[in-house]
This record gives sequence, structure tokens and C-alpha cells, in this order.
Amino acid sequence: MKDRQLDVLFINSDSSVQAYQELSKDFSAIEPPTWALLLAQSCRAKGFGVAILDCCAERLPLEKAVQRISGLRPRLVCFVVYGQNPNSGTTNMIGAVSLATALKAEHPDWPTCVVGSHASALPLEVLGFPCFDLVLLNEGVYALHNLLRSDLKDDLARIQGIGHKAEGVPGLNAPEKVVSQDRMDVDLPGYAWDLLPYRSKPLDLYRAHFWHAEFNHHLRTPFAALYTSLGCRFRCDFCMINIVNRVDNAEGVSAANSPNMRFWSPTFMLREFDKLAALGVQTVRLSDEMFFLNKRFFEPLLRGLVERGHKFRMWAYSRVDTVQPHYLELFKSAGIGWLALGVEAANQQIRQEVSKGSFKEINIRQVVKNVQEHGLEIISNYIFGFPDDTLGTMQQTLDLATELNTAMANMYPCQALPGSPLYYVARQNGWKLPDSYAGYAFLSYESQPLPTKHCPAADVLRFRDEAWRRYFSRPEYLDLVQTKFGAEQRANVEAMARIKLRRKLLGDPPPGLGTALESSTLKTCC
Repeated sequence: MKDRQLDVLFINSDSSVQAYQELSKDFSAIEPPTWALLLAQSCRAKGFGVAILDCCAERLPLEKAVQRISGLRPRLVCFVVYGQNPNSGTTNMIGAVSLATALKAEHPDWPTCVVGSHASALPLEVLGFPCFDLVLLNEGVYALHNLLRSDLKDDLARIQGIGHKAEGVPGLNAPEKVVSQDRMDVDLPGYAWDLLPYRSKPLDLYRAHFWHAEFNHHLRTPFAALYTSLGCRFRCDFCMINIVNRVDNAEGVSAANSPNMRFWSPTFMLREFDKLAALGVQTVRLSDEMFFLNKRFFEPLLRGLVERGHKFRMWAYSRVDTVQPHYLELFKSAGIGWLALGVEAANQQIRQEVSKGSFKEINIRQVVKNVQEHGLEIISNYIFGFPDDTLGTMQQTLDLATELNTAMANMYPCQALPGSPLYYVARQNGWKLPDSYAGYAFLSYESQPLPTKHCPAADVLRFRDEAWRRYFSRPEYLDLVQTKFGAEQRANVEAMARIKLRRKLLGDPPPGLGTALESSTLKTCC
């Protein structure tokens, strides 16, 4: 890298203040940029010079970020726009647009590109911004390799899997394939952990989710997150995760068109866990959308972790209907102390509708009991405001949440996220969609959820926020936290629950964001 120009600088921009409001100061997680790490290692394995600038971890203001980029002088500046929740790729366009705009003002001739879920969902919209010259479609691995082999100018028309501007007019080239199952270990060969910034030891600028650390701020760092698989085999209406598997440029293509899952080999992944252990990391998120699904991959991986004796504190996702009770003891032994369960809604008919009928009839209470009896904690995920929801069915979901009284709960207002089937349903029906990227953020001031067939969007958002307040202020819940984790942890939860989100839709005045970036306005009507 000292002898030649840096080929590509991967940038993780910062949208945390707009996305999480006051929660961003102490309570939201700061995750390592997993896809920047994967792409960097993939390009490095092909001989390219790479670097990562994580503005979120370093909390870099715009001017400092532009200065740092200027000093590195990369051939290509690549904004990697995903997020802690894969559904937050649209939200994180806030920081990417703001930083790219500032960079273009300083260096108008430097080529910039975007890769990520929102760019895959709406590539022509992204190219509509003057600050972006290129988009990488789907996960962008092969397109990026071929782009870096080019002069980044005269031969763009022949590179598959990219969008670019010809005489100022945005257009898309033919699609490029995604990395196949048999090439995962080869073409996505791990994580470039050594490229991340740190204060005094590796990964100490990153902090785990508050609950993952048992509501103890001292256990939140160092922290790492990694995938052992990519994608999901389900086609839920509200989800856009699989849009990064897209290999079709036709309009209206959603995540439901590519429900593809691919896995790294257990042997390969065990080497990545060994690297984290050597770096002194114990707190780890398994970012897979469906870790608890394919025993051919998760069972040998977990048995390998048990054999190695690593003392990881981990959590993993599972749908409530894919939990396999006979593996829970293995999960616990390997260090998985939390399961994030996608309950979504209490009403079975609503769950079936939004999941295309893939949700099995399941006794949710028994599933929760099985998980807890094996010593695992649960963070249950709920969504308010599905298209068929009424105030009554949303209340059923809240009633179920309070009855289950799990150690943590996420509560989201339903959003028609770009790339999801629901996004195209909303457009076809003329439902009001956000006019800014911050409008797609669940916890932002500008959050604009969908209306249901029975409730306006404001009622959905109001119900969600009141449900959150009620859940975390209940004596039954706070007593549970104190019993399981301690009095100090209870006080930490109470401090979190006192933070009131401001909502434009509900008539609140805007929060004081100081010098924070402004929310980026969408370039096209949604």
C-alpha cells in the first residue's frame, strides 16, 4: 500500500443520531461494519490495496472524515451501506449521502460508489444523487473485483453488476451473479479485522447491544459481529434482507424473488472465531438471519466451539417456529446465551398473511418456556401495524409480550422498506411512504410507518411508543431484570426507559441534533 495508490477505501458512514435520537449516546449498539470487512478481505485476497474508514465507530464529523479520505487518496471510494439490522440499510443512506456530498465538493473527480441493501433495491434512485458515480448491485463481490481491474472510467459499460452514468444519465449494466455456495470460503474469505480502528485494543470502539451485555455497560466492549451464513429462505412481506441476492434488473423485483441461503463451511468459520478469541473478544453477535435453521452447518460449528473452550457471550436469531428444543443445550454450551425470537404478531392470521403462509402453527408460550428452561434468555421481536392490524390485534400483540415477559423485547412500527414486497404493495395502493431516509428508521424523529387498513400511521406509531413505555416500566419486568442481572442493571434499564423519542408525526418539536447531519431527502417520489 505504501508503494502504490490505495485501490479502494470502504466507508461506513454515521447515521446514528438521526436513527436512534437520544438512545444513540449510551444505549444503541455500535457494530463492526461486517460487509465492509467481508468486501475488504475479498478484495485484499485478489491483490488489491484496501482500507476501511469507520466514521460511526470513530464518531467523525464531516470535515474530519473528508480530511481522512483526502489523505488516503484512494482510486475508488466505496460507501458500504448496510447497518446493525439489515433492514436499516435505507436509514444509513442518511450519513452516506451527506458524507459523499461533502467529499464530492472537495474532490469532484474522485469516483464514488455505493453497495448495500438500499442500492440493490433502488439503484437508479441512488444514482440520481450527484455525489454517487456508481452502484454495485446485489452483494457486489464480483462486480467490485472487476471494477477495480478497470480504469474506473472508459470501460464501465462492459462490467456486469454495476450501475453508472453515461453522459449524466443513470443506467444499469447486465446483472452479475452472487457468490455461490461452493465458492463462499474462497471468494468471501473472512473478515479484515485488522483494518478496524481501535482505542487501546482491537474492537474496543464497538459496543454490544445493551441487553446482550445483560444491561451492564462494562461488558459491552470489545465486541464483534459476524455471519456464518448469508440470506434467508423465507419470503416475508415486511422484509428486504434477500434483496442483496438480486440477479434481475427488472422493475418491481423484491427480496421475495431471491430467497437464497449460502453458508461458509464450519471449519472455515471456526478459524474466524479463533481469530476473535486471539484478539480478546468475548462478546459476539451471530448476525445470520436464520442461524437456528440448518443443522448441517450450525451443529458442527457449535460443537467445534465447545471443543475449543472459547468463552464467548453470543446471541443468535431464530423464528419462533424454527427453534429445535433438542439443540438448546448445545447452543448454551457453545456460549449462545440469548435467542432473538421473531414472534412478530400475536394473531396467527396476521402472521400467516405477512409471511406468505410460511409460519407454522406453533405454541409460542411453549417455545419460550423451552428456551428459558435451557438457561437461554430471549429478546422477542414484535411488529405493530401490519396491513390487517387493528388497534385490537395490536393490543393482542402487546398483551402477549407482557405475558411472556422476556428479558428483552424489540417493538417496531411496520415500515414498507425499499426492497420488501410490502414496499411495492404500498406503492401500488398509493399508501403514504416516507420522503426522507430518516422516515424509514424505526426510532427516528421522522419515522413514517405504514397505515393499516384500519388505523392511520400516527395511531400505529403512537401505539408502538406507548407499548414500549409500558413494557419497560412494568414492575414485573423490572423485578425480572433485577432478579436475573442485579439492581444496577435494573437502574440502567430504568434510565433507558426514561428516554422519550420525539416524533414529527405525533406533533413533537424536533430534537436538538446540534451539528448532526441532516436527514437526506429521497431523490424520487416513492
